[in-house]
Amino acid sequence: MLDRYLPRTEFESYEDFMENFTIKIPEGFNFGFDIVDEWALRDPDKLALLWCDDHENERRFTFDDLSKLSNKAANFLTGLGIGKGDVVMCVLRQRFEYWIMAIALCKMGAIIIPATMQLTAKDIVYRANAAKVKAVVCYDDAESFIAAQMEEALPECPSVKTKILTPTVCGGISKARAGWLNFTDEINKYPDAYPRPAGELAAKNTDPMLIYFTSGTTGMPKMVLHDFTHPLGHIVTAKYWQQVREGKLHNSMSDSGWAKFGWGKIYGQFICGAPVFAYDMEKFVPSKVMQRLEKYRIATFCAPPTMFRFMLADGMDAYDFSGIEHCGNAGEPLSPEIFDKIKDVWNLDMHEGFGQSESTVLIANFPWFRPKPGSMGKPAPLYDIDLVDAHGNTCEDGEEGRVIIRNANATGLFKGYYMDEKMTAEAFCGGVYDTGDTAWRDMDGYYWFVGRNDDMIKCSGYRIGPFEVESVISSHEAVLECAVTGHPDEKRGQVVKATVVLNKGFTPSDDLAKDIQDFVKKMTAPYKYPRIVEFTSELPKTISGKIKRAQIRGRG
Repeated sequence: MLDRYLPRTEFESYEDFMENFTIKIPEGFNFGFDIVDEWALRDPDKLALLWCDDHENERRFTFDDLSKLSNKAANFLTGLGIGKGDVVMCVLRQRFEYWIMAIALCKMGAIIIPATMQLTAKDIVYRANAAKVKAVVCYDDAESFIAAQMEEALPECPSVKTKILTPTVCGGISKARAGWLNFTDEINKYPDAYPRPAGELAAKNTDPMLIYFTSGTTGMPKMVLHDFTHPLGHIVTAKYWQQVREGKLHNSMSDSGWAKFGWGKIYGQFICGAPVFAYDMEKFVPSKVMQRLEKYRIATFCAPPTMFRFMLADGMDAYDFSGIEHCGNAGEPLSPEIFDKIKDVWNLDMHEGFGQSESTVLIANFPWFRPKPGSMGKPAPLYDIDLVDAHGNTCEDGEEGRVIIRNANATGLFKGYYMDEKMTAEAFCGGVYDTGDTAWRDMDGYYWFVGRNDDMIKCSGYRIGPFEVESVISSHEAVLECAVTGHPDEKRGQVVKATVVLNKGFTPSDDLAKDIQDFVKKMTAPYKYPRIVEFTSELPKTISGKIKRAQIRGRG
């Protein structure tokens, strides 16, 4: 399949990769027809998705299964009056119905908005009205939280005409969910063939396909718009960073509501012919994740550093991880401490990757060079990446600067903020996209993350990146995890605050707080030490494991 889109698939060196990697983009590319249906034609029994949950349920889907089920869903949605350019919001956790919906909507030329199960009614109202959502699809379970939030929100969402609920795996929709269409019952009324639209009904490369809502750390969430060529950009993500293997299971830890799901659970993996493993967990329990890594012999695995930290704390020695051939991490910077511990347990180097909802992988540790603990790696060939100072000049090695992308038309990069021309123009000012992240580059070409521009702490004239301080604090024997943020201070503008979760066997105290402060002073520049240390039982996180620093800042 890859040779359809890559003139070359193998490279002798990173320099060869950067110089000669290109993607052939056919006119009218459609992930649903050209990848899923094509695999179904070539090898109908080829495994595409292996799904399981917390209740010992398991389902296996071949590409032929997903092709036919997505055709049924496309016919069903078309019968509801949903068509090209219409927007459908899906809140489906890691339910297998998400893959069916994503493929179906792609075939139809409609737009999918993946949304997290953590949304409240207020969040839903904002998203549905901002994007003019025409239909919503969500899962049902014992808690029925998201369905209840939907029911509270939808009276304030005039554009939404249809609501669809996926039944619980154990059977039917509860009586309290009256007024919803049952996804499984409805699609089974329709044929499993769906003709490829032609003419004006066919999706063009530049048409909108996918909208991610950003986390909204500096204001209301923005609508990140990707077109129909976006999946092809994830070839680099899957083959050259995650190093997926055709026919071997890949698992990226992410709920479908986050961009990391698009990075690791559908687009690049399917193009490469790698089946996806989905553990539809109700909450993250380290032991349950490790049991499944062992049981299903996951070959390539990617998760946020926070999840690795909790798995290490829970104990990895009791499990057989010999099936894992490659290990990646993303979502948060990786501390050298975790890199070294995973190396000891798995005998694998962790390959960090960096990017955004607005992109595919931007910077990563690729196969041709050895990762340096704590480094993001080197730029991906799709993007002309530079580091610039406050005046827009390219930074020297060792100098901190903003990460920018000079080729704003790169395959995989977002096309703008949906329905917001002003914000789009600002994002691509001068034909350059500013990621809003700060980093520096060493003399070997490796990039090192410093922090989000919004997260940088300005203390007594110093600029302090939270990640560097977090890495030091996390290496203290008492600390399980921590988040470093800026705290307002009359004299210094801001001071460093550390919110700390302790390991088992340690108790919060003033003496322990002082010990952590002294530890940081010894390990890094004294001005970076946390003047405030707050102990907590857990840090607020997204379902994908990313720490919500804005929420920590907001609570003082």
